[in-house]
Amino acid sequence: MKIQVINPNTSLAMTESIGVAARSVARAGTEIVSVCPTFGPASIESYYDEYLCVPGVLDEIRKGEEDQADAYIIACYGDPGLSAAREMTTKPVIGIAEASLYLASILAARFSIVTVVPRIQTMLEEMVARYGFRDRVVSIRTTPLYVLDVEKDPARALQMLHAEARKAKDEDDAEAILLGCAGFAQFATELEGELHIPVLDGVVCAVKIAEAIVELGKTTSKSKTYRLPERKAFSGIFEKFGKP
Repeated sequence: MKIQVINPNTSLAMTESIGVAARSVARAGTEIVSVCPTFGPASIESYYDEYLCVPGVLDEIRKGEEDQADAYIIACYGDPGLSAAREMTTKPVIGIAEASLYLASILAARFSIVTVVPRIQTMLEEMVARYGFRDRVVSIRTTPLYVLDVEKDPARALQMLHAEARKAKDEDDAEAILLGCAGFAQFATELEGELHIPVLDGVVCAVKIAEAIVELGKTTSKSKTYRLPERKAFSGIFEKFGKP
């Protein structure tokens, strides 16, 4: 099977690291294609960034349909464009935040998200509520890290993540930690060894869920909500989006 992993920002270095994380757990015979848009924000740390990255995500879904991908993963912890992407294809589309929340709910009664800069806390609170996990997520802990800081100084990033994850366990009574950025994938194993509770990276979670759905032969329902978009005219830079 072929799984297309879409990094919604335009960082090629981050796209490659996400691909490495995905391939580390993929089964033999699963091809991981790690891509990012050719246009959009360099990183996603606000509502503004999130909204402007969505056209690039949808464009990568369009390309994936041409390349006959069997499933898609949106590798940003806000799951930007997830519902719109599901309208474009019958193939399963998995958001890394949604995937980590579902798996965490099987492994632990209470869990925390450790993420990047404080301004995204409200965004993640809204997302958690939308997915129905408000009573299970006991805290969302932020760090001073911007998304691209991780590749610049991974040792510092790990130190900051460890400090907040430790507080989540000791002060918030979290029984599992969810890493709230696709760029944090490289730290999951080390943090889990230090904290002695499950530490979940959303990219890894999404890969395993995508493989399972494809192997079960299930597709995205087209009965109503996720029907293919109606053909209509789009103008300017969005002209090509009128033909999903």
